[in-house]
Amino acid sequence: MTHRDVIDVHGERPYQVRIGRGLIDEVVTFTDHRARVAVLHPPTLTAQAAEFAAVSLAEETILVELPDGEAAKTAGVVAACWERLAGHGFTRSDLLIGLGGGATTDVAGFVAATWLRGIDYMAVPTTLLGMVDAAVGGKTGINLPAGKNLVGSFYHPIAVSCDLDFLSSLPDADLRAGMAEVVKCGFISDPVILDTIESQPEACLDCRSPVLADLVRRAVTVKAQVVSQDFREYTSHGDMVGREILNYGHTLGHAIERVEGYTWRHGEAISVGMAWMAEVALMLGLLDPQTSARHGDVLRSLHLPTSYRSDRWETLREVMAVDKKARGRSLRLISLTGIGHARVLEDPPEAVLSVAFAALAE
Repeated sequence: MTHRDVIDVHGERPYQVRIGRGLIDEVVTFTDHRARVAVLHPPTLTAQAAEFAAVSLAEETILVELPDGEAAKTAGVVAACWERLAGHGFTRSDLLIGLGGGATTDVAGFVAATWLRGIDYMAVPTTLLGMVDAAVGGKTGINLPAGKNLVGSFYHPIAVSCDLDFLSSLPDADLRAGMAEVVKCGFISDPVILDTIESQPEACLDCRSPVLADLVRRAVTVKAQVVSQDFREYTSHGDMVGREILNYGHTLGHAIERVEGYTWRHGEAISVGMAWMAEVALMLGLLDPQTSARHGDVLRSLHLPTSYRSDRWETLREVMAVDKKARGRSLRLISLTGIGHARVLEDPPEAVLSVAFAALAE
């Protein structure tokens, strides 16, 4: 039997995340006794989606092709998916499967959450970013011109299947970008992740390496523990930080993504966001110099960016004001006070934010 790690996610609708290789047979079992299954996928995975449809146990399996990447996360794409489901008579007993990267699973989850006020869906992430971040935790959503993920819902999948074999076809740049979210999990919870990257950076970027497989397991475990305790992001205040800790580095990161027209990979933008927050925390006396500097060292060892254009600060600051965590123009940031320790920063000094950004500027 193929080895797999099974991680439980608790909460409103408990489910399991399975991590291993050759897991397609397990995915197929979820289609048994279903009248209809829809597989939402990007163009690059058309062949794999067709292969899955051929072995599906459902009475009818349809393929719904989505645009690639963030282009899929629009109201128009979601509406088109609803129309496809309506045309095939999907009911609450049917199943949606999101096969693809984080954008695909975000859309699949949102379509499932909103069709008939909620039907079952399963996430089959095919990218490192999807496996360790987007597909786990039940956040679903789409983008607006005003910002990223401004429309969405909290909605659990019935299962997540992380088949590491998919990583073999992942471009090196995408694998590196996905590692940013793994690094985040190291800083917010699991220092063994950081130790591993520092000692074996090349193995961490080898899709066949057991080192990478262990990092995926560790990162998913971190996220599962966080979302099990605070699924709807209710509990954060001051030094008591719940699910919001997963937003570490994301306020600036999301702004960079939007300003760049989503041509930057998510992980690349989050990498800069974490480096910036480490500098902010250092300037505020919340983080020691060694841990602050460690951010840049770890990220650069994975060939991830830690700087950005110095002339973009005002534009980025305007975009951050529309961030989901903002309160009016005032920002709400997640800062570390040490590895595994965080706090919420309400309305941090504007001078600190801009000077910290200038310290990282290209």
